[in-house]
Amino acid sequence: MKLITFTNKGIYCPQGKFYIDPWRPVDLAVITHGHADHARWGMKKYLCHHFTKPILKKRIAEDIECQTLQYGEVLNINGVKLSLHPAGHIIGSAQIRLEYKGYVSVISGDYKVQDDGLSTPFELVKCNEFVTESTFGLPIYNWLEVDDLNKKMQSWVLRNKENQKTSVFIGYSLGKAQRIMKAVEGLGKIHVHYSIGKLNQAFEEVGIVLLEYEIPDFRENIKHVAGEIVIVPPALLDSNVIKKIPDAATAICSGWMQVRGARRWRSADAGFAMSDHADWKGLLQAIKATEAEIVHVTHGQTEVFSKYLNEIGIKSDVVETLYGDDDEEEKEKEIIDN
Repeated sequence: MKLITFTNKGIYCPQGKFYIDPWRPVDLAVITHGHADHARWGMKKYLCHHFTKPILKKRIAEDIECQTLQYGEVLNINGVKLSLHPAGHIIGSAQIRLEYKGYVSVISGDYKVQDDGLSTPFELVKCNEFVTESTFGLPIYNWLEVDDLNKKMQSWVLRNKENQKTSVFIGYSLGKAQRIMKAVEGLGKIHVHYSIGKLNQAFEEVGIVLLEYEIPDFRENIKHVAGEIVIVPPALLDSNVIKKIPDAATAICSGWMQVRGARRWRSADAGFAMSDHADWKGLLQAIKATEAEIVHVTHGQTEVFSKYLNEIGIKSDVVETLYGDDDEEEKEKEIIDN
């Protein structure tokens, strides 16, 4: 049985007549999460998790038609039972479970099995067919435990305070920025770029309580942030905004910081391997636990990862999609005041 097919518009369920994370306009788009490479403009109707709706409205348009579901709630669409299950990627991220005549397909979107203490933790969903990302599908990518990573970030902030430096974190407005805020709780006043503040408001609209923060006007004099904590999106790295921050010490928060030399390449003072994607062990843990008969590998280290899965006895193939590195997509979507 073919419950999903891969088309030039996106992942399609022919029985249900809907698409999952399509990259071209369609009538009904089921959205896994709010990052720009998975949630695009132009759909007639959107279906997503309750937490994702305000994100889509702020990023796409306020007047979009958008239906929501809670995790585990079942919706019957043309005989296909559809439900959303936590992906652990960012707030509101969901795996899409489809069931038709006893056959189950799960489209995971982006996910991580590590509990970051902010997103709803990843939920294992057994299935016949599993669609997985492979952004960090190489053995070199192994994340620290969340508490250990947070302690390293906290130590960096405290060192900066001793040296009269302003701690400037570079992190994506949706997902990373909120994790950074949580990691540095209690270490000082937090200032965020307005693109981050805009998405923080989306969380607050659905009752998610974040730490107190301020949104300075980076077009004005910002000397008052000296010695405190500032969080900005990656598009501002090496920009005039960063240069205006007094005595700035910069740290990039990204899974790519796992690779030696990445920090130097991005001209930052520090790098923390913080990722909202599964690492090598996390990918394998999730895939094996699904007990899927076939695994489709999308964006990332597709060829290498799919080959490895086949070598260990898990039937796998590579699927071409237009999903990609959230980082690059976010750069294009941010509205920045330089």
